[in-house]
Amino acid sequence: MKDRSKKERSKKDRGADANPHRKLKAKVYEKKLRGLQAELCHLQEWVKATGQRIIIVFEGRDAAGKGGTIKAITERVSPRVFRVVALPAPSDREKSQMYVQRYLPHFPAAGEVVIFDRSWYNRAGVERVMGFCTEETVQKFLKIAPYFEKLMVDSGIILLKYWLEVSPEEQTRRLASRIDDGRKIWKLSPMDLKSYSRWYDYSRARDEMFAATDTDFAPWYVARSDDKKRARLNIITHLLGQIPYESAPREKVKLPKRQKPGGYRESDHPFKFIKEQY
Repeated sequence: MKDRSKKERSKKDRGADANPHRKLKAKVYEKKLRGLQAELCHLQEWVKATGQRIIIVFEGRDAAGKGGTIKAITERVSPRVFRVVALPAPSDREKSQMYVQRYLPHFPAAGEVVIFDRSWYNRAGVERVMGFCTEETVQKFLKIAPYFEKLMVDSGIILLKYWLEVSPEEQTRRLASRIDDGRKIWKLSPMDLKSYSRWYDYSRARDEMFAATDTDFAPWYVARSDDKKRARLNIITHLLGQIPYESAPREKVKLPKRQKPGGYRESDHPFKFIKEQY
């Protein structure tokens, strides 16, 4: 009976994992995420050993889940290798520069992975929808962007572009949940509220952006993100599959012996320890 029940439980777990309409159990999610994060660490060592340069772009509507996905990718790797770039609104000086100029200083050097939490595609999305730029500048951007990205790819950069697709119902639920949650209120900006009402303007902008910039050398990959946990697992799995990394050679680590006290005595300094409330 025990064997049969184990098989049944195993079958049930596989079913829950495979069915995209069933909520993913926390234990299943954490287990799969741990394995993927371990692979990201292997990727990190390969990037350092080979001097590879990687750019990962995350785009999507407000509350699509970009931040949580980026956190899942970066929480177990080194911030010296995986750098996250989330630029604020451009300054007056930056507005006078060539549009992509403000992004170039953040591009990776050898042995680095740069993740853009929104990118140069702001021009095709939020700037266009909210009227921060003219239609003429948008059309110029859509025409130039593929050439810009071709230069990146031809220079040896691995470029991955992800669009997180959230439904209007789920976006509403997520934005509403931020209103009374002190941990999330900082995520709800006046711009979020303005852009929320312009769902179909964003849809049109997204469609035209894809038509102009979804190229063979720098394609857009779309991830459904109503289920945040599944989206994170799917994106990390896909990301790892797009990069031809191998296990980098690494010496075995052994802790050395600590030195002897050599007459050292513990200090009698009145250290100001914090109150241990927990």
